[in-house]
Amino acid sequence: MKSDLLKASANPITLKALSLVPSYRAYRAMYTLLQESQWWSREELAAYQTKALSRLLDHAYENVPYYRRVFQERSLVPEDIRTPADLTLLPFLTKEIVQANLADLKARNYPESAFEYVRTSGSTGTPMGFYYEKGISRAREWAFMKTQWDRVGYRFRDRCVILRGHVVDAASSGVYWKKALFGRWLIMSSHQMNEETLPAYIDRIRTFRPRFIHAYPSTAVILARYMREHEVEPFPTVKAVLCGSENLYPWQRSLLSEAFGCRVFSWYGNSEQTVLAGECEESTRYHIFPEYSIVELIGRDGRPVAGPGAMGEVVSTNLTNYVCPLIRYRTMDVAVATDKQCSCRRQYPLLEKVEGRLQEFIVTRNGHLISVTPINYESGAFENIRQFQMYQEEIGELIMKVVRKPTYTDEDTRQLTRELRWQLGDEVNIHVHFVDEIPRTEGGKFRYLIQKLPISVGDL
Repeated sequence: MKSDLLKASANPITLKALSLVPSYRAYRAMYTLLQESQWWSREELAAYQTKALSRLLDHAYENVPYYRRVFQERSLVPEDIRTPADLTLLPFLTKEIVQANLADLKARNYPESAFEYVRTSGSTGTPMGFYYEKGISRAREWAFMKTQWDRVGYRFRDRCVILRGHVVDAASSGVYWKKALFGRWLIMSSHQMNEETLPAYIDRIRTFRPRFIHAYPSTAVILARYMREHEVEPFPTVKAVLCGSENLYPWQRSLLSEAFGCRVFSWYGNSEQTVLAGECEESTRYHIFPEYSIVELIGRDGRPVAGPGAMGEVVSTNLTNYVCPLIRYRTMDVAVATDKQCSCRRQYPLLEKVEGRLQEFIVTRNGHLISVTPINYESGAFENIRQFQMYQEEIGELIMKVVRKPTYTDEDTRQLTRELRWQLGDEVNIHVHFVDEIPRTEGGKFRYLIQKLPISVGDL
């Protein structure tokens, strides 16, 4: 569906005909709104959110059995929630609750043909099914994504290399990429990227002359490391690397910026479409779209965290999905608040940074959580390591799985252990295990930590 929208916007001949297509109308209406609303004052944005929330709650109360039940159990009616701050009157919605009540989360005033079943990959450890509005939810999502990419100059006609979770069908015959979108996108297979094939990838990218690279950070890192180790010059036409769908760690940003010689642009969102935030032209802070959702940061006591630098779980309420409303949805993502304003002049609320999912924290012997975000994986201790992955299933014990380069020695093991102990402290024992490869997820992502311990926001 994304490709259809891109084709429509890139080909003026079809614009008039497609103006009658619901998905295109949904995209165009949202995109047009965002071109104006991103420059609204805080008061205007607050008024928009309040009105959108009121409409959503009225709809949920009247048409969604689960929420009618929730309101009645608490002797509430939608009018009792007058502002986003009043959402605390309603309970959290967890993945487990969604799974147990999915049938009752479907709006009764929509035909069955309006529901598109979607399932998350379960990267948090809990796969979940839910519903988009068929032909509409993805269109609106693309309007927000295009608005974000506008900030770094993306245009539909630009050439773009795609380095995400794709597997190119012809890869077995030695072809690792295919073109799409009238030749403007070069989709490259991420599963065949290795020392033997990367020179061909680099040659093809240089010949293609892309203006942007759209990538999972972990996939782009494979290419960037090879380029740095072999002193490959950056691609001169690339203006920015667009990173999403994974947390972008500081060491990754530094490496990608160095190897590609351009801006690295990141955004944060989820498949459930309950939160979306991205960087701007002037800042690496995440600008939350207030037109998209209402975002709360919740602390260990279940109450909103206060003050700059406060860390909490992201709880969000989508304002656009009426077929399957997700209100006060616990994302299991952790972010850090800030009260600063951005020089870009947008009055959007900001996140200082996104620490990642709760399952991306290491548990020490005394029960403290350590985020993997600030760990420096570009230190000398990782120089002779081709790939690595952390694994934890016991408190205070961390297994580091390592794929060695031919130059790896016992001294590298000692240096790696010293470096991790220095960064993680004495409350975590490090065990280095050598493996032949590190598997990706089904979606083609690479997880730097496999956390098997149950973690909740109360552990923060």
